[in-house]
Formats: sequence, C-alpha cells, structure tokens
Amino acid sequence: MSLAAEPAGLPAGGTLASGVAPISAVRTRVVSARYRRPFRISSGVSTELISLVVEVHTADGVVGIGETSPMTAYTGETLSGVTAAIEEHLAPALIGRDPLDRAGAHQVMDAVLRGQQVAKSGLDIALYDLAGRLSGWPVHAILGGSVRDRVQTTWVVGLGTLDEMAAEAAEYADRGFRHLKVKGGHDPAKDLELIRAVRAAIPADAELCLDANEGYDATTALPYLAKMSAAGLTLLEQPLPRWDLAGLVRLRDRLDVRLMVDESMHSLHDALEIARRGAADVLNIKILKVGGLHRALQIANVAEAAGLAVKVGSMPELGVATLAAVHLAAAVPGATVAADLVGPLMVDQDPLAATVFADCDGWIDVPNRPGLGHDV
Repeated sequence: MSLAAEPAGLPAGGTLASGVAPISAVRTRVVSARYRRPFRISSGVSTELISLVVEVHTADGVVGIGETSPMTAYTGETLSGVTAAIEEHLAPALIGRDPLDRAGAHQVMDAVLRGQQVAKSGLDIALYDLAGRLSGWPVHAILGGSVRDRVQTTWVVGLGTLDEMAAEAAEYADRGFRHLKVKGGHDPAKDLELIRAVRAAIPADAELCLDANEGYDATTALPYLAKMSAAGLTLLEQPLPRWDLAGLVRLRDRLDVRLMVDESMHSLHDALEIARRGAADVLNIKILKVGGLHRALQIANVAEAAGLAVKVGSMPELGVATLAAVHLAAAVPGATVAADLVGPLMVDQDPLAATVFADCDGWIDVPNRPGLGHDV
C-alpha cells in the first residue's frame, strides 16, 4: 500500500517551522519468515512470523522504517485489520505533519482511532527511525541516552514435550543464554515437572522463568507454584487471567518468586493501576502491545516511580521492531530483567536485520548508527 498526498500550506522551501520537511507518504508491505519450529503458547500456535513493514516518507525523500506484527493468537488483531487501520485512518492523519512531533502524532492517531495499538506502533517505530536519520543519532539517544551498550536477551522455549523443552533450554544455555523462559499454562502439575526438568538441565547460575500466558486459576495453581519456587523458578509471568489483578496480588503475597505481568498491561493506565495495587514486581513492556516507543517509555517511567523492574518484551517480531526493543532496553535504567529479543533468532532467516542478530550468544550489541540500525 502507498498513501501519499501533497501537504498544503507549507512555507517557502517546503519545510516546517522545525526546519524539516513534512510527512508526505506512508507505505506498507508484508514480510514473513518461517519459524524454525512451530511456536506454541497456551493461546495458540504459529508456524510463520508475519509482519507489516511501515515506511514513513518526508517530502524531501528521507524515510523511516517501522514494523508491526499482530500475532493474532495473542493480540486478537489480524494483519488485514492492522493494515486497514493504517491505510484508512492513521496514515491520512499524519500526512503533512512534522515527523519530529511524535507526541503530537500519538495525539492525532488516538483522536482518529481508539485502540489499535499494534497498528500505531508500526508508525511510531518508523517515526523514531526517521528522527534518528534526520538527526544522525541512534534511537537510544533520542530516548534519553544509553545506560548499557549490550542488552541481555532471554531464550524463549515454546510449548512441546517435557524432554523437547528441557533439551532446547539446555542447548541455548550452552550457547551462552543465562535467562531461559519456558511456556506453560495448561496444567500446573505438569508445569512443575517441567520446571524441575529444565532446572536440572541448565547451569545453576541461569535464571528460569515460566510464562503461563493466563492459563491458571489462583486456587488450583497456588500449591504447585510454591513448589516451582522451591525447585528453582526465579520469575513467574502472567499466571492468571489479565483481569484478575486481585488474584495476582494474593499470589504475590504468598510466593517467594518475582511476579511479572504481561497481558494485564496494555496501556499507561494499566501500568498505573498495577503499581497502585501492588499486583506485580516486574512489568513486561512490549512495544507493539502498548502502541510504540513513545508509550513504552511513558510506562517505563511509571515503573521507575513505583520501584518496579522492567522487561522489554516481544510478541515476537522480526528485526526492525526487535531493534526498537533493543534501543528501549538500552535506554531504560530499570530494564534489569533480560529482554525478549529472540524473534529474528527463531526464524529460518530474518529479512530485516539479519546481520545485527547473527551469532547471538545471549547478548545483543546496541547499534550506534543513525536510527534503529537495521539492514532495510
């Protein structure tokens, strides 16, 4: 898709008051890559990672590249719906605007279309990449500066048999990954067996996280979760349905393991309520889920004010959106939990940033090129 218009009312020379040319066009295209093995979570299975690349063009020919990926089993949004939201509502609202006015862009997008954070995130990421190219700065500098020049990444093990999952965790621990996340959520008794098997298969200094993807209820799961903690689980992600903050508070009071929320937090307002109620120790900030880097940084500031740690998460995505997550994790002091930067590593070949993520050993170097630093 290509949406272009001739911005009206420009001053002489075709630039805005900020000295840059306005947004003149938005273009999208679909890219995909097959998972090396089907990626299974409690809400569904995916065999292919499909993303929408979003290009934001200025009138003088500078282009910013973004990416968004709905992962329908997780978000409930579809690729066609995200594309329509951009083509029919969001892109027309941005034509003629100052590309450096990212806060204003979000105000305009929210005014023309409620929700649709996955669609808005693709445009947001493109605007940050564009701002970096215009200024000559990497995106982490635009976010406030980098507090770390390498970002640790988790390896995420999708659902499979106990032996398959334990073997995969051990394989990636041998490659250097020291934070392993395993998917669960169907049966806490079987997940307890899984935690014991994985814990025995990985080094003692490796952290172990279980992501239940909302699969438990508090009453049934509590005794098993206590045993998982005793077996060496160090982080528990979203054990209960997204709406059950009261249940999360009860679990947090009773367990000796850090509790992280993901599906419970889709907005700045969700983050504030979670912090107010004491429902988590860690916020999993997924850039696509919350509407882009602009909103993600706001949520990270709430976490800092509340004394909560941050994980920069993934749905997952390909290289452009994953790079946005790298820059965010580098710029947020409280992002002390290993990030989920594995999308490009889970597919046969990433078409967007293959060189950046090649030969990953559990750490990603933060790019210092202008913008996001991708290969597009």
